[in-house]
Amino acid sequence: MRPLDGIRVVTLEHAIAAPFCTRQLADLGARVIKVERPRSGDFARAYDERVRGLASHFVWTNRSKESLTLDLKHPEVPAILDRLLAGADVLVQNLAPGAAARLGLAYAALREQHPRLIVCDISGYGGNGPYRDKKAYDLLIQSESGFLSVTGSPAEAAKAGCSIADIAAGMHAQSSILAALLQRARSGRGCHIEVSMLECMVEWMSYPLYYSFDGAKPPPRAGAAHATIFPYGPFTVGDGTTVLLGVQNEREWQVFCTQVLECPGLASDERFCSNSRRTQARDELHALIDECFARFSSEQLIAKLDAAQIANARMNDMHEVWEHPQLKARGRWTEVDTPAGPIPALLPPGEVDTFTPRMDAVPALGQHTDAILNELGWDPAAIDRLREARAI
Repeated sequence: MRPLDGIRVVTLEHAIAAPFCTRQLADLGARVIKVERPRSGDFARAYDERVRGLASHFVWTNRSKESLTLDLKHPEVPAILDRLLAGADVLVQNLAPGAAARLGLAYAALREQHPRLIVCDISGYGGNGPYRDKKAYDLLIQSESGFLSVTGSPAEAAKAGCSIADIAAGMHAQSSILAALLQRARSGRGCHIEVSMLECMVEWMSYPLYYSFDGAKPPPRAGAAHATIFPYGPFTVGDGTTVLLGVQNEREWQVFCTQVLECPGLASDERFCSNSRRTQARDELHALIDECFARFSSEQLIAKLDAAQIANARMNDMHEVWEHPQLKARGRWTEVDTPAGPIPALLPPGEVDTFTPRMDAVPALGQHTDAILNELGWDPAAIDRLREARAI
């Protein structure tokens, strides 16, 4: 038994934020019915063709779902949605601002007829305020939230290499839905959840915000290094590869100078005897560390860092992550089916010893339309008529 077995989620979703939320609900056992546009579907299906002709974003965020195609503007579709929602526990949507309300799918329009329904709206900026109607994509929210201002090199800002604002919104939406299901178990009533991508990212930006509190200077962009702790970041070693390390406190600094750099006098050097001084003199100290590291290969340096219990990591590329020995040793890879055949998939983080996560197939567009409509009471002739009318 999985925690969300028996829970039905209906989702009007596209791109990443909402699909990532609902995929995690499916991992926990929920039945997720994904409503897509007929013929084109979720536009994330066409982002690329990197996974045997399928889109990399789509296969990541849409396993274990059922695909139901509906033209939401067709006059016969509201009756289908109404019957679908009658048996649903959760409705998730991240349509364009105002679209759900125009379709009669706002919480205010649904709560009387479906009092146990939990409605989760995911948007860029929230349902009110001057930015309510602005379009919001991941990169734009990274910019509005201040993330770009602290990420990149001193010369140039840089976006995150993955959809961090979408991921933040999907994670907060999932946790809010789980909390709402617990609350409903006690109250018997559903609720409205509103998740703003901007607010999720500003929450994740709380450290640099507080660091800049009351007009203080914000943390500088420092590339892959830490902006306010040093040495903490990438260093080039003698074989030309890159090793990241992190010295977090004065005890570790003493050990690092003695056992790794083999220069114990450096630990008490007035230029470097506190983190704030090391940060101020980072260029000078970086040059000294580079000079020392030039004597070692990455394997030799990592062995010395491990022996001294100084935190470190390799700078892996994507191919190296696919082969990561720790993930292999812990058996974290499995397979899921797709319309193009089986592909590897990472088991969800947060391993629980009482159930196995659901890892079902990534659906083809409209794969479950006939079965779901039949389940809702439409017979094959009626389904054929809906298809001829291009309602499905």
